[in-house]
Amino acid sequence: MMAVVGDSPDSHSTSPAAAQAMSEFAGLGKSSPPTRLMVLGLAHSDGTVHGIELYRVAQECGISIETVRSAMRRLIAEGLFERNGEGRNAMFPATEAGRAVLAVTQQRHLLAYAQDAAGRGWDRLWRVVSFAIPEARRTERDRFRDHLLALGGAPMQPGLYISPHPWEAEVRADGERLGIAEHVSLLTTDDLDMGGVTDPRELAESLWDLDAVADAYRGFIETYAEVPERLEEMRSRGERLSEHDFLPGALHMAIKFNDCFERDPLLPPELLPKPWPGRQARELLARCRRQGVLARSDKSGPALFSVFDDAIAHLP
Repeated sequence: MMAVVGDSPDSHSTSPAAAQAMSEFAGLGKSSPPTRLMVLGLAHSDGTVHGIELYRVAQECGISIETVRSAMRRLIAEGLFERNGEGRNAMFPATEAGRAVLAVTQQRHLLAYAQDAAGRGWDRLWRVVSFAIPEARRTERDRFRDHLLALGGAPMQPGLYISPHPWEAEVRADGERLGIAEHVSLLTTDDLDMGGVTDPRELAESLWDLDAVADAYRGFIETYAEVPERLEEMRSRGERLSEHDFLPGALHMAIKFNDCFERDPLLPPELLPKPWPGRQARELLARCRRQGVLARSDKSGPALFSVFDDAIAHLP
């Protein structure tokens, strides 16, 4: 049963419209959400996850304490977080590697909204990274490759990745952090020829699976298209979202959006098909977040996925 908090004594039950709004807000999702994504979404600006917030959100979202503990053990084992304290009062500060992961996510969201606002963003230069890392450093090689993919790079061939974005600083920093900088080379060119193809948009279509990304965004739009209006109508009736509704809704929406966003290389608008549904999906996410936060009864509750709100705050 959904709990919608009303401003008047007679508005404590869930109206049909409010129930519909919340079903849409939560994406009608019934499966268990990925705990790892929830943990990363709770990180504060300094990279710290507060245990008291983590366990509260997990409880509201129907995630067991043991599942949360297991997820934190894995993240700590991966070297992304450390643990200070015990139980619900524990603090989980991000390590240098963890802060790097969080920084990539934040910068990607800022880049996406900045490109949407500007309608352009390419200097017509391709950035290429080449690496030949010994098999003895396989773990570092895999992490470096994954970082290139997270930055939106595409493989041209084994050990050779390309991006239209100026990623040199991030690539060098990651190479230094992993201790493999001596095995990494970078170059920039405005004259790229792949099998006789030189047109930038044709090159982008061959390097990245943009059709799959576009389809994922269209699915997100179809699921949440009516949510902002439903939430606004709910607020106009003096109804508010309890934490039991807001937190699972925010989590499921983030999961749906992340399914699209993690596939998106965030190519500059000049390289994308038109119209591009990624921009519409991000605008929809911004509207849903704004209306959801306004309808939230507990404004001081945990800031789940504040990275979205930080990016939205930079919009003109």
